[in-house]
Amino acid sequence: MIKSNYPVFAVLIGLMLTVNSTFGQSGKTVFVQKEWVYEQAPFPECHASTIAETPQGLVTAWFGGTHERHPDVGIWTSRKTASNWTPPVEVATGVQPDGKRLPCWNPVLFQIPKGDLLLFYKIGPSPSTWWGMLKRSADGGKTWSEAERLPDGIAGPIKNKPVLLPSGVLLCPTSSEDHNWRVHFEMTSDWGKTWTKTPPINDGLEDGAIQPSVLFHPDGRLQALCRSQKSGFILETWSKDGGKTWSPLQKTTLPNPNSGTDAVTLKDGRQVLVYNPTSPVNGKSGPRTPLDVAISDDGKTWKTLAVLENEPGEYSYPAVIQTSDGRVHITYTWKRNRIRHVVFDPKS
Repeated sequence: MIKSNYPVFAVLIGLMLTVNSTFGQSGKTVFVQKEWVYEQAPFPECHASTIAETPQGLVTAWFGGTHERHPDVGIWTSRKTASNWTPPVEVATGVQPDGKRLPCWNPVLFQIPKGDLLLFYKIGPSPSTWWGMLKRSADGGKTWSEAERLPDGIAGPIKNKPVLLPSGVLLCPTSSEDHNWRVHFEMTSDWGKTWTKTPPINDGLEDGAIQPSVLFHPDGRLQALCRSQKSGFILETWSKDGGKTWSPLQKTTLPNPNSGTDAVTLKDGRQVLVYNPTSPVNGKSGPRTPLDVAISDDGKTWKTLAVLENEPGEYSYPAVIQTSDGRVHITYTWKRNRIRHVVFDPKS
């Protein structure tokens, strides 16, 4: 009888995914870990991951089901333990009071300081008709409250994480697709119980934009980087008054193939961006590979820090945070059938 080599093979694969790797222009070691959040799941497709640090550890979420827009698509989560990620658990569905089921979309996690873990997500047949939902967890994502529907006209953070302003306002970068692609911002001072919002900052007629991410600058200004529908470049807007008003959208020098991005301000003031550095093709969405990490001192001039993926396939919709130990964590869609988790030390 031939003995299986699977245990040895699994160990080798694990080492390949977690060993330090050399990337980027500096030639220094960047990544300290690269792993799957899961390898097997009760659904064939996944997308739009999000990640947060809780007092109990890391939590990630995504939507999964038969395929995007299918009614069976729900919100799934996994928690990081000392040894691995827990198996995926479905924590939200789009089942309606009449029994009809609608797809879920774009979860976004946010840990309230010394408080609950918030899970924002959307339910609806399409991005032009969806509405915002919210769940809360008091135990780091192990159990969740009943779902709350957000007020009409409030979607919650549409793809990327909210940011907590010095004023105590939770600023949620969001957008709509019902009348062209338009960016706006929503604010809550009581963790999602009451809301205000800005008007759309663009009309979407010449170039639509969605899915902003918010960065902090030393002079108190906020910068938002947005997915572009047509221009072929990431768009930016700036606020001098804590997100109440924003400048007109302008093109950056960063390519964008009409694909989601995410960004975070590090504790040392530098900015990190994860994005697909490609352009649209013949007026249509471009390839979602490669997937790069870029870094900037000022949010204007960027240099490539690392290439996460550069093989054929889709590597997209990243989420990025910096944890309390100073490390940067990224999750992203890997070919629509897995979520990958990458960790690096920005000081290396």
